[in-house]
Amino acid sequence: MNFWTVLRVRYAETDQMGVAHHANYPVWFELGRSDLMRALGFSYSEVEARGYYLMLSGLEVQYRRAALYDEELVLQTTIHEARSRKLVFAYRLLRGDELLATGTTTHVPTDKAYRIARIPEDILALLQLEA
Repeated sequence: MNFWTVLRVRYAETDQMGVAHHANYPVWFELGRSDLMRALGFSYSEVEARGYYLMLSGLEVQYRRAALYDEELVLQTTIHEARSRKLVFAYRLLRGDELLATGTTTHVPTDKAYRIARIPEDILALLQLEA
């Protein structure tokens, strides 16, 4: 599943030159990931209510072009890998047809005491359908 999130670069996300700061890209990735999960029928808050966290264990971003203030961007989010103890999401940030950045986030499910756990079977099944 390719899930698409439309976003606009806000003034607060830019530097004096109107260029989006690199620290915003992981925040945008989170937006795409949250939207994708909602589209699958569950949210982060539902996962947490069931006693689990999806802890970030890895983050990679490859910056290719600058995103600028007030530009409309499209973030493509996909599930790259879905296993009982590991999730990997992949991202492509676009301005029209121009690729601005790519990246991945890796997540490890934990219980509320931060011990590694298995993703509940029903949630894992939904994620694996899209991987």
